[in-house]
Amino acid sequence: MAEVSLPIGGRSYTVHCGDGEETQLTRLGQMIDAKTAIARQASPGLTEVRQLLFAAILLADELQEIRARNEKEQGALDLPPADNAAGEAMVAARMNVLAARIESLADTLADAAATP
Repeated sequence: MAEVSLPIGGRSYTVHCGDGEETQLTRLGQMIDAKTAIARQASPGLTEVRQLLFAAILLADELQEIRARNEKEQGALDLPPADNAAGEAMVAARMNVLAARIESLADTLADAAATP
């Protein structure tokens, strides 16, 4: 088991992780430290706990925005009931997009398999 020291918010935290996970854990610690610095600059005088809370909120907000953007770019898979012509057309259009993606992936896999 590996051990990593993470400087976050002006303090050092020792964290255990699996062997080989040190670099990733260090990167994550740096992200948290950066968000903690933003929270501290925005509201001087915050306690350490509140700095970490705001850092967590900032990271959660960033994650939510990324997920929303990815869903928008890829198209939501939650389909409305197809109980009318517009709903049926939307479902059909999304199915066509998904079918095209599947065919493209299948072609890519077939090409990769054919290449020695």
